[in-house]
This record gives sequence, C-alpha cells and structure tokens, in this order.
Amino acid sequence: MAATEFQQTVGKIAGFTGTALHTGEKVTLRLHPAPVDHGIKFKRKDLQDEPTIDAKIENLKTVERATTIGEGSVRVHTVEHVLAALSAMGVDNAIVEMDANEPPIGDGSAQPYVDLIKKAGVTAQEEPRKFIDVREPMHVEAKTGALLVLLPDDKFRISCTQAGPNNQFTQFLSLELTPSIFECEIAPARTFVYYEDVEPLMDKNLIKGGSLENAIVVRGEAVLSKEPLRFSDEFVRHKILDIIGDLALVGRRIRGHVVAVKPGHAANADLARAVAREQTRRSALSVTRAVPRGDSGFDTDEVMQILPHRFPFLMVDRIIGFEGETKCIGIKTVTINEPFFQGHFPGHPVMPGVMQVEAMAQVASILLFKLAKTTSRIGYFMSADGVKFRKPVLPGDTIFIHAELTKSRGERLAKAKCHCVVNDAVVSEGELMFTFVDK
Repeated sequence: MAATEFQQTVGKIAGFTGTALHTGEKVTLRLHPAPVDHGIKFKRKDLQDEPTIDAKIENLKTVERATTIGEGSVRVHTVEHVLAALSAMGVDNAIVEMDANEPPIGDGSAQPYVDLIKKAGVTAQEEPRKFIDVREPMHVEAKTGALLVLLPDDKFRISCTQAGPNNQFTQFLSLELTPSIFECEIAPARTFVYYEDVEPLMDKNLIKGGSLENAIVVRGEAVLSKEPLRFSDEFVRHKILDIIGDLALVGRRIRGHVVAVKPGHAANADLARAVAREQTRRSALSVTRAVPRGDSGFDTDEVMQILPHRFPFLMVDRIIGFEGETKCIGIKTVTINEPFFQGHFPGHPVMPGVMQVEAMAQVASILLFKLAKTTSRIGYFMSADGVKFRKPVLPGDTIFIHAELTKSRGERLAKAKCHCVVNDAVVSEGELMFTFVDK
C-alpha cells in the first residue's frame, strides 16, 4: 500500500516580471502560500477589490490557442503553463497573483515557472492529497482529429502523438509524470505555431508579445527560432505540457494513463470536464449510508453461526435486511488488507470477480438457511448462469449484495438471482444454483 501523500504549498512568496504572449503587456506574477484544500487561485492585483478566480474546469471560458478562465467579467488568459508547473512540481495550494490579465510568457516554456517554484520552495501540509482514480476508460474526440483516452493506472502517465498539417513533424513520447521528469523532460519545451496560423492570430489581436524569443515558428519544413530545438521532439513535449496544465483544472490529482493523438486545448478541456463529471458523480454517491441493524438482519456473529466459512473466505460482513421470505441484502466492506489483493493485479488492486460470485452465493445461502429454519446442512455451489462483471471493485468500496430466491425444490435445491452494488451502480450479477446436503 502506497504511503499517504500530503498536500503541498509554496514555502514563501516569490515572483518575476515578463511580457504576456497575447496582450504584449508587462506583467509581474507572484506565488503566495495558501492553506489546505485551497487549490490554485489566480488573483487580479490590478483590479478593484483584487478578485480571485478558481483554477477549475467550470470556470473555463475560451480555448483559442490558449486556456482562459474567468468568473463574472474577470478573466485570466494563458494559464496552462503556470498550472502545468504547479501541478507537476507538486503544488496543490497557492495564490497566483498578477497585475495584468495574462502571465508572463517567458521563453515560451514552463521553465520560468519551475524556477520560480524552486525559488519559493515547496512545503508539506497536514492534510492528505485528493486523487481521482480512473476506474474505467473514458475518451473524447474532436472534429480536428484530436483523440484523448484516459485509462486506469496507479500513476499519472501520458502517451502523446503529435502531428502537424499533412502529418509533418509527427512525434511520439510516453512517460510517467514526476517532478524530476517534468523539470528535465517537459518544462523546457517551448510553444510553437505554424506560419500559416500567425496572420489569423494577429488579425484576432492575439500574440502581440510573440517573437522568436518565446515561440518556435514552423514554416514548411523549416523551424524558425532564436535558438536550436531543445529536443528533437520538442513539439510533442510541449503538447504534453499543455495536457498537464489543462487537466490541472480538474482540481484533483489524476491516477490514470492519458493516451493522446493530435491533442489541443479544446480536446484537453473536454477530457477535464469528463473527469470532473465523474468525480462529481462519485461524490454524490459516496454519502454515508445508514445501515439498518438489529432484528431486520444478522450481525457478523450471527452470520458465522449460519455459514461454515471463515477468514479469508467469509465474504459477508453482515446481513442488513430481509424482504419477505425470498429477498435479502448483505454487506461486504472491501479493504486493501484482503488477502487476494497480494496476488491479483499487485499495484492496481481489483477484487476478483470470482470472489464477488462467492459473496453472492453466501448471501443466497443465508436466505435459504433462514427459510428452512436450520443450519444443519452445508450448501454446495452447483452452477452460475448469466454472470456479468460490469465495473471494477476497488479497496475502500462497500458492496451491497442482493439475493432473491427464484426457485426451490424442497429444502435441497435452490436457485437465486443475485447482484452486487457499489455506489448505487451494479458491478456484477448472476443466477446461481445450489444444493444442500446434511453435515
């Protein structure tokens, strides 16, 4: 089991002054420490009352060649490089104070922000980090040809393929994101633009601060820049940088593997929205339930008086209720200490489906034993039909196991329809048959 990771903020106030890419204005940016669960907020020091904007996907306003967030009439443009550096370097809580509406572009990379974070230092706080663990694949597609897929993983990984017009400068890179890897392999990668896009951007009153000192211009097969490419695949590295910054708008750290083809800010934002929606759904479903006890069910001791199973094969913690003579609900709390996690996908623990079927069988057995009013027999599992596994069951989940007796022949043969539920979603189901013999 991984050690608990704690939230972090910057150790002290630090800042620098530079030119904004799109507005061309001089701007001073300062990082300030912030308390736990504060997240990243941008403060407009130049405006009355110094309003702040949460760096959250719900505040995203535009993705025209950059990521703009806002609340009300207040905007902050081109936040992706700052957010990428803060997220990748492990800063969870900070105030980004600026005296203009756009951060300094620096050299077109995230390196100035990495340097600023190192200057300020990073300090651990007394509250665990908040993660969202990807449980099943999700994907977004755009008419531009962009495709992003997010897969389950115990780390945060990005595999990206970048291709320009007519697939020129096609590049691929795959890596696990850590602060050291970001600092060395991603942060120095500079923004780039295709020559044919420059004039339309200028017509839209953008890139006023753009120059070959802070951007790479691609014209045909030529690469125009004040200095040589820092990496042979600098373009795909900068695309990864943008993905990191845009996904930081989720507001939680992601454990998952991003597979991206021809990504852009719009597609990145769509994926961030999908992840945020999933987190909202989980939060709504994880409200603590009141579990009925007493005469309406069986506690653990009563379950063990009925079933012959014992650790590590007892799959029912208690029965929380009966409905008439043919239905009941059992409960099983899944912890990381379950013995099967040692060998079932180490590093990515998932409860084996066969153990879920066994849990269903045990709850169904209790139902039949109660109906027969005897525990002098042993139930044997005969068959399982229509078994389906719909969602993974992970450590920390609580399984509600539903069993309904659908057919019985005397007190010797029975069939039950069963399903397991986690957070109001069916994770597995099947129709089970048993026979009961005398001990």
